[in-house]
This record gives sequence, C-alpha cells and structure tokens, in this order.
Amino acid sequence: MPGMQWARLQANLNVRLRRGAWYRIRQLGPLQVVLEVRGQGLQVPAAFLQIIETPPRRWTVVARPDDAKRLPPSWGDRYAVCPSCRERQPLEGHPAAMRCNRCRNSFEIDWRESYEPGL
Repeated sequence: MPGMQWARLQANLNVRLRRGAWYRIRQLGPLQVVLEVRGQGLQVPAAFLQIIETPPRRWTVVARPDDAKRLPPSWGDRYAVCPSCRERQPLEGHPAAMRCNRCRNSFEIDWRESYEPGL
C-alpha cells in the first residue's frame, strides 16, 4: 500500500485512541496528525505518535494502564491489541501467535516490541 502510513500513541495520554493500537494516517503535518478513528478524523500532536510506513502485522503487548476502566481484572497486568481490527484480548502464557476473536485473523505476537508509552 504505497503512500499509506500508520501511527500509534507513544505517550501515556487519555485521548480517543487505544493504547498499542495502530491507526491509518489521513493527513500528516509537522505538528498535528489526523488519524482515522472509527471512520472519523482525529487530530493528535505528532510528537506523541510513533509512525510507520508498512501495515502492522503483529499483536502489540500492552502493559495494563493504571487508569484502565473497561479491562477485566482477570486479564492481569498485560493484554494484546490486534494489528488488524484493534480488538483487545487477554494473554495467557507466552504464545508465539494468536487468533483474534473479533476479526478471526491470526498474527504473530512481537514480544520484543511491547507497548510502553512514554519511553
């Protein structure tokens, strides 16, 4: 997909983005980026984003945020985010790959690249 880019939040901020989830970039500016979120454009300061030029193809491992409200306590201190549909799922053990319960796609889990905002 030439010309397309994706971004994810790299700061511990409460904006309308799922931590660890990748979003397609609609418009890239020097200070602001417009991301596609649920079919709508959302402006986010560019300094708070990680930007890539190839579609994400691995689950992101996310440390449970201190202020998590909609994550079941049974999920423990981490969960995974699907690279395709941004669905969150619990992690059991240390699997090499996992199938998404929502989109049904299977992807490897990149354990070397855990999502830790603010680093």
